[in-house]
Amino acid sequence: MHRHTGSRVLALRYRAAALALAVCLGAGAWLAASPARAQGRELPDFTELAEKWSPSVVNIRTLERGRAVPGGGEVDPNVEEFFRRFGIPMPGRPDQRRGPRGGDEEPQQRGVGSGFILSNDGFVMTNAHVVDGADEVIVTLTDKREFKARIVGFDKRTDIAVVKIEATGLPAVRVGDVSKLKVGEWVMAIGSPFGLENTVTAGIVSAKQRDTGDYLPFIQTDVAINPGNSGGPLLNMRGEVIGINSQIYSRSGGFMGISFAIPIDEAIRVADQLRVNGRVIRGRIGVTIAPVTKEVAESIGLGKPMGALVQGVESGGPAEKAGIEAGDIIVKVDGKPVEKSGDLPRIIGATKPGSRSALQVFRRGATRDLQVTVAEFEADRPTRRAQAEPGASGPTQSKSALGLTVSELTDAQKRELKIKGGVRVEAVDGAAARAGLHEGDVILAIDNTEVSDVKQFLSIAANAEKSRAVSVMVKRGEFVNYLVIRPTR
Repeated sequence: MHRHTGSRVLALRYRAAALALAVCLGAGAWLAASPARAQGRELPDFTELAEKWSPSVVNIRTLERGRAVPGGGEVDPNVEEFFRRFGIPMPGRPDQRRGPRGGDEEPQQRGVGSGFILSNDGFVMTNAHVVDGADEVIVTLTDKREFKARIVGFDKRTDIAVVKIEATGLPAVRVGDVSKLKVGEWVMAIGSPFGLENTVTAGIVSAKQRDTGDYLPFIQTDVAINPGNSGGPLLNMRGEVIGINSQIYSRSGGFMGISFAIPIDEAIRVADQLRVNGRVIRGRIGVTIAPVTKEVAESIGLGKPMGALVQGVESGGPAEKAGIEAGDIIVKVDGKPVEKSGDLPRIIGATKPGSRSALQVFRRGATRDLQVTVAEFEADRPTRRAQAEPGASGPTQSKSALGLTVSELTDAQKRELKIKGGVRVEAVDGAAARAGLHEGDVILAIDNTEVSDVKQFLSIAANAEKSRAVSVMVKRGEFVNYLVIRPTR
């Protein structure tokens, strides 16, 4: 009985071992066969994209007359392009400003870049910094044909340029929909980094709507972009252009994993105006703006940080005529939310000059609607900072519970500062000093309540709760800002 039982147990163990071996062999066979399939599913194949769309990408060389290199030596144009793009003085270069040009001077190569064909009749898009200052622009196709290009127009604010070559039947790119672009999506760039024509690099979208302080929001990628890539296309996996490569973040001049592309919808809008007008027509309303911080938004009752804080209003400009005041926060334009301050110039800039726009502003705890007639954008005007005159001394100065000593403003000071009321800060200590108030500041409002004179200011300050933050609207020079005075802990 025990012997038979032992035999059955042994047989079961053999079967289990055989089954485990079969499973392992099967798994091994699957693992041996699966990497290629898994790789095919997970990693994109760019070969078809590169083959189909490389002919739509061009190399751009720019020439300049009457600029000789000291000592007769030659400088790599790609190095020049890098120094010029990032505003760094070229080592060993004299003043770059050109004198009178002679007609028989030999043109010198000054830079290289990339571009792509917008239409089959020869319109090519590139970056403004690629062609700015060039006397001649040479466009080279992938079939090695060269054309002297005419600059149709360029816009430095968006870094977009359009040039025209005399050719037909060219392979134009296909424009994609940027709104469908997703972070993490695979993208491909084609260009001429360091003069190496038709170089293909790939990566993913790292971020959208990246605000770098420029006029446009950028698409951030980790696609390898180097000097010479500027102006080349960024394509999605459907072979559609969704951006134009414009900037890199670099400490060495080479790729460091961060590159920026101009969204193609913005670029096309600029290019259309350049083709029709030779320049870009933008709207303006005449305000100086700043971001709204979370701390300020909470302290004034706005809720979340959004909108554009109006720090200054141009005298006689559209905003002043519409009733916009320094300290207002513009939260909507024609029903479109202004999520951050950088949105305002983009929205207004895209508005046709002469048209009326509805603005919603947040002012001292409440929203109000205003109508503004948008003007055409012109060259920046120099600003004159109005300086407050020293306040009167003696009994007109009063110290408040907020750690501020203030004085009355004279009528002349109010006219100079273009304000109706307020008090001048004469001395600061404690929480007010930590909040950033300075002597000479003019306080216009506390906790969304306008300040007309010293008596009212002292009353408001005395009634302010000592346990919570107090928002103060301050005019400093020509600009208005909010500061938050926090209680001493």
